[in-house]
Amino acid sequence: MAAAGSRRRPAENRTVAGFLTSAATGPSALLIEGEPGIGKTTLWLAAIEQAQTSGFRVLTARAAAAESVMAYAALADLLEEVDAGAWADLPAPQLAAVDQVLLRADNSAVTDQRAVAAAFLSVVERLTDEGPVLLAIDDLQWLDPSSMHVMAFVARRLAGPAGILASVRTEADGGATATWLQMPRPEAVSRIRLSPLTLQELHAAVTSRLRRPFSRPTIGRIHQLSGGNPFYAIELARAIDSRAPGADTMLPRTLTDVVKARIAGLDPEVHDALLAASCLPAPTVEAVARATLSDPDRLMDQLEVAETKGVITIDGHRIHFAHPLLARGVYTQAPPSRRRLMHRRLAEIVDEPELRARHLALAATSGDHTTLRALDTAADSAQARGAPAAAAELVDLAINLGGDTPERRLRSALHHFDAGDQERAATVLEDTIGQLPPGSLRAEALSRLAVVRLYSDGFHDVGRMLGQALREAEETSPLRVQISTSLAYALLNANRIDESIRTAEASVADAERLGQPHLLSVALGMRATLQFLSGNGIDDVSIRRALALEDPQAYTPLVFRPTVQHALLMEWTGQLDRADEALDAIRLRCIERGEEGEDVFLAQHVVMSSVWRGDFVKANLVAEDAMEQARQLGGHTPLYFAHSLRALLAAYSGNEDTARQAVDEALELSRRIGSLRFAERIYSALTFLELSLGNYDAAAAAATPMLSAFDPESTPTELPNGAYLPDAVQALVHLGRLTEAEPLIGALERNGRRLDRAWMRAAGARCRSMLHAARGDLEAAHGSALGALADYDRITMPFERARTLLLLGQLERRQRKKDSASAVLQEAVDAFERLHTPLWAERARAELVRANVGPRQSGQLTPSEQRVAELAASGMKNRDVANALFISPKTVEANLARIYRKLGIKSRAELGRHIGRG
Repeated sequence: MAAAGSRRRPAENRTVAGFLTSAATGPSALLIEGEPGIGKTTLWLAAIEQAQTSGFRVLTARAAAAESVMAYAALADLLEEVDAGAWADLPAPQLAAVDQVLLRADNSAVTDQRAVAAAFLSVVERLTDEGPVLLAIDDLQWLDPSSMHVMAFVARRLAGPAGILASVRTEADGGATATWLQMPRPEAVSRIRLSPLTLQELHAAVTSRLRRPFSRPTIGRIHQLSGGNPFYAIELARAIDSRAPGADTMLPRTLTDVVKARIAGLDPEVHDALLAASCLPAPTVEAVARATLSDPDRLMDQLEVAETKGVITIDGHRIHFAHPLLARGVYTQAPPSRRRLMHRRLAEIVDEPELRARHLALAATSGDHTTLRALDTAADSAQARGAPAAAAELVDLAINLGGDTPERRLRSALHHFDAGDQERAATVLEDTIGQLPPGSLRAEALSRLAVVRLYSDGFHDVGRMLGQALREAEETSPLRVQISTSLAYALLNANRIDESIRTAEASVADAERLGQPHLLSVALGMRATLQFLSGNGIDDVSIRRALALEDPQAYTPLVFRPTVQHALLMEWTGQLDRADEALDAIRLRCIERGEEGEDVFLAQHVVMSSVWRGDFVKANLVAEDAMEQARQLGGHTPLYFAHSLRALLAAYSGNEDTARQAVDEALELSRRIGSLRFAERIYSALTFLELSLGNYDAAAAAATPMLSAFDPESTPTELPNGAYLPDAVQALVHLGRLTEAEPLIGALERNGRRLDRAWMRAAGARCRSMLHAARGDLEAAHGSALGALADYDRITMPFERARTLLLLGQLERRQRKKDSASAVLQEAVDAFERLHTPLWAERARAELVRANVGPRQSGQLTPSEQRVAELAASGMKNRDVANALFISPKTVEANLARIYRKLGIKSRAELGRHIGRG
């Protein structure tokens, strides 16, 4: 029947063929849209048959309209067709997620939807390594929310030969359907909007289905009434078949009427069996027998009656309705009291907590204790399975059945937030806060609303909400520690550093009294981080204690994890290689768990560490990956991180237009987020860009917002926030504003000696050298420059060392030490070229008149592209290259596309030959 249906729609069949051709080479999606009964499933089946013939591995799921659909039902159907070997060696978090989806895990196993999504993406990527894959879903409009989240996640990240095929019911207003389904390329989503059949097409469809001819007047009448809808037309033809000649004048006038007429003549016992089947997403003979208290043999007789009339088909022990409209008609036309009774019976026979709770809720008109308790238990179970959308729906069911309590509202908001619906979470929390008196419950609601706002809108009003929550929280509540730690972080981003430290101190004191190890670890880690950022150095005792108390299994945002804070402190104190190793381990954990939002946050530190270490290859790859993830995640904060990294790296690479555009984007996002520290980071990147271009006035102006708040006697000069100071000093010295520059230099030197920070000592000495030179004391300047180089030998910062070499070469040239100057300048040129920082390489070349190094050829690969090319040419698949570089397969694919274009090649074989030639 599927092939016959496709032949009746040749234009649509050609579109399907084009879609499959596209999906065989890269990610594509095809949505088959139309009104109920128009033939979507027929074309969907034909497309599947065509895909299988074309060599696709096809995974199918048919979404059910039943209200009792379980979380991840469709995803489980898709995975059911995959051999377990495809996920046997997945990382532990993803393997646990698959077990939860397939209901193979014990009740103690806990996962989240990010791990589920990452696991399914991993499975699909492995299958695409073997050939093209098609994910086919019928009736997409009924896809359970948990499966929908995973499909949306996977669709945006597909990188291999894969297609998504779905049939979906047209919205009543005719608008776009399934707008949540977005592919890596917007043009990769195509649609077929099925139109009514012509008279001739309808005649062929009816004749083929009912295997008998109809007269032209009768077909004309059927076409007129059905409007060309094939399901409607076939049912009208069935009605004519069952009536006396000439009775077609009394045919049903609507599709609803035709469905009602189709099932109206069945016996009550058959109706009862069909009602039980319509209440189940995947009905079986055994389940229907238990629900109707029927003898299995007698039930089979009843079901065969329905099968004879074309209402259902029986496939082994499974029962399938001939069309979803028939299942919906059976359910909606049963009296409400009869439906409630059936759901009550089903609640007694199902085993899964979620299904039992749903049936109890559908059987109730108001919430009795048993039903409400079942819904709460089911929500907890769904959350443990990584299905927060289902958990939110179950809690909301309890609320709507009369179980409206502040505690349930808070749980509802938490589940909606975890499911990614931040707007719904905020609305629930705002309504709840407005109804609660001051006290611990309102403190909890305020703290949760602050977190929601932080993720969606940034830091605006977050400090006020957390402050109010802290005042209302009970002295002995663990919530107090969570609130005060979050408040300390918010105050830091408002540049209220002293207040943030006092808040962190109170958080530690509260945690010590409570005796909860993980809470204490979080409070200690935050306090140590804030004290460092305030210029007080590292509190080794607190950090070591925080690391020992940290619970690695507890869900805690990365910014509050002592493991992450320790890695950042290593980075900021110049232990760059150790920090890089620690950050990579944390990133691997994020990737395995699907924590992309956390990975974007971490990417900013990985990129900065890589820049300071001179590994611009890694920095550019991670930044590119972060931009892609940020676009997929949405939200101001991830996009800010991504644009800020792009601005910085574009400045180093000398790409002025890209850098300025990224600076503008990041500054606007920082204003929306409401973090002064975020804005300062962009002004720092802009200062470096202008300095690199030789725009000294503009560089000094870009540094002004930071310098205006800088107190040489008290403002800290540690790496994360003081990195702009050498750039500002160089601009001021060049402009002759020596009086303004000298206190900045003194702060770097003084703090460098006090804390023994190699970076500060080196940067301070280089800046002092520039100041001496500007005042004409070349001997003192030369000595300071040599001192700076000695300090740079203590830390791996090749770019900053090259800047110092450039300064030393300039000084020696002015001292007429020609040979020595040439050697030093040549070393600087080599370093800048090796780092691919062209603006600075040109500066060094301008000082080295004997060298005449031409610009890089336009077709030459960037270091990032070269690294990807070498790994790909070695025989690695895209996924293996991605794993080796800690980036996504899509980022690998984008780099390979640029590599092929630059080299004028089209295959990996050609790439291997090119790399082999060196």
